[in-house]
This record gives sequence, C-alpha cells and structure tokens, in this order.
Amino acid sequence: MAEQLIEGGVIEACQRGDREAFRVLFETYKDKVFSIAVYSSGGDRSIAEDVTQQIFLKLFTAIQQFRGEAEFTTWLYRLVVNACLDERRKRRRLLSWGDVLPMSGPINKKPQEKSYARMEVAEAVRVAIEELKPKFRIPILLKYIEGLSYEEIAKAMGCSKGTVASRLNRGHGQLAKRLSHLRNHEVLND
Repeated sequence: MAEQLIEGGVIEACQRGDREAFRVLFETYKDKVFSIAVYSSGGDRSIAEDVTQQIFLKLFTAIQQFRGEAEFTTWLYRLVVNACLDERRKRRRLLSWGDVLPMSGPINKKPQEKSYARMEVAEAVRVAIEELKPKFRIPILLKYIEGLSYEEIAKAMGCSKGTVASRLNRGHGQLAKRLSHLRNHEVLND
C-alpha cells in the first residue's frame, strides 16, 4: 500500500518533468521490465537491454498519457508487452528459417552431472517458452515470472480474464508436449 502512495506521487512528479522522479521510477521498475524482455527475447540479454531502454525512453515521453485509470504497473506491463511483440516481429522479419536452432535432445542422467542437467532442464524450459506464440508466451511470463493475477494480466494484454485463462491453459498444454521428454527426468524429481 505504501508503494502505491509513493508511486502516485512519483508518477505525478514525472508528469511534471521531475528528472529525479524519473530516476526513482527507473530504479523501481528496470529489473521487472528487463526480466520480461529477457524471457521474451529467448534469453538474449542485448535485445532485452535494448527493449528495456526503449521502454524507459518511451516512458519519458509518454508518461503524460498515463491517466491513473488502472494501476501504473498494468500500464507499464502493457508498454513492455507491446514492445516485446514489436521486437519479436522485427526479428522474425530479419531471420531466415535456417537461422532457427532446434531444441537439444535428451539429458544425460549421470548423478555427477546433476548441476549440468539442471542447467539443461532450465534451458529446455526457456527454449520451450520461447517457442510459444506470443499470445501464449506473454501470459505465462506475466503469471510465473512477474506473479501477476489473471485480472492484471488481462489489463496488461488488453483482453478478458477468460481469454487469459484460455491462453494460459493452451500454453501449459503446449509446454507439456514440448517438455514431455523431461517428465521422468531425475532432476525434476529431486
């Protein structure tokens, strides 16, 4: 609750052009914005840094458009989601089909390689999430990485809670298929 009170004052100060307020806004939200961007870009930190920079540059000029009708974080996530989708479209136009890398095969189960196997499982999950269509990937990222509620996701994505539930369900199903080779993996059973 205290964050909301501070947030409102900071946002109003940003709308008046207060540079210190922008610094506070940046420090408060840079990690969350970067987190969504890095997952959306398939772990490419340079792309995530570019998207994060774009978001805060856009915030600097677009903060006047925030009317307070929704939570600031919902409005911000909407900007991030749109920027990530735009970046994804731009990258898709630039990449040929030959540039797409296939997912790695089964994981070695030797006990001394547990740490390595865990890293491979994490990579397989990251790749599987990256391969989801944006309409399924973004709700999953907002739900499990950012911890948003269905209502918050719906507002950020500009759709209904029912659509969010449907997309999460379909995304879960697609992830289960893509990750089925990990189902009996001992790293997951620790």
